Amino acid sequence: MDEVDSPEIIDDFELGQDDVVDIKDKEVNKRKLKRRVDQYKIELRNPCRQGKKLLVLDIDYTLFDHRSTAENPLQLMRPYLHEFLTAAYAEYDIIIWSATSMKWVELKMGQLGVLDNPNYKITALLDRMAMITVQSDSHGIFDCKPLGLIWAQLPEYYSAKNTIMFDDLRRNFVMNPQNGLAIRPFRKAHSSRDSDQELLKLTQYLLAIADLDDFSSLDHRNWEFFNEDNAKRRRQT
Repeated sequence: MDEVDSPEIIDDFELGQDDVVDIKDKEVNKRKLKRRVDQYKIELRNPCRQGKKLLVLDIDYTLFDHRSTAENPLQLMRPYLHEFLTAAYAEYDIIIWSATSMKWVELKMGQLGVLDNPNYKITALLDRMAMITVQSDSHGIFDCKPLGLIWAQLPEYYSAKNTIMFDDLRRNFVMNPQNGLAIRPFRKAHSSRDSDQELLKLTQYLLAIADLDDFSSLDHRNWEFFNEDNAKRRRQT
């Protein structure tokens, strides 16, 4: 397989609540975000749609196992990817945001058939240049994905109230912890393909919360319990 600027494996870490609050509220990080908003311009591939929520998706280990070997990239695609994106697109605009180069993002999404699928459209692709560097007392310096960049450039469509981000690295949404959902990483594609149903379950969650006017009351860490409660209520009606 082609390795175009393939990212390294980086282990995730759990930031304490005090760390998270400190990072997102620090003036130095707010200034970094403002600079990024001024310097990095989002290029729309398809128009934003009025009234739709926003789903922001990571690539590596979220949609695709980029470290296993395969002759065909489709063998490394997370199961139910296209079904997931098709269902989500009914209620959400979709932005792909990877901590890699734009060349890698376009290559991988093109190989997986995401960029020209007739059943859904991708609103925009973001790369590592859209990220900012922050520092925590417990884990030092690292990069993260501030959703404020999207909200600042497309404020008539998206905000903290209607945005959700899926990423296998929790630290990537440290600037907007309320909007992040930590997805289980998809690794060892060949052995896990038959058992991985993460995207099927997350489809249920996305569609269940799509009617809410404001996501800020949700704790996405409890998304599986939310699904179970929803299923129980449906069985009782």
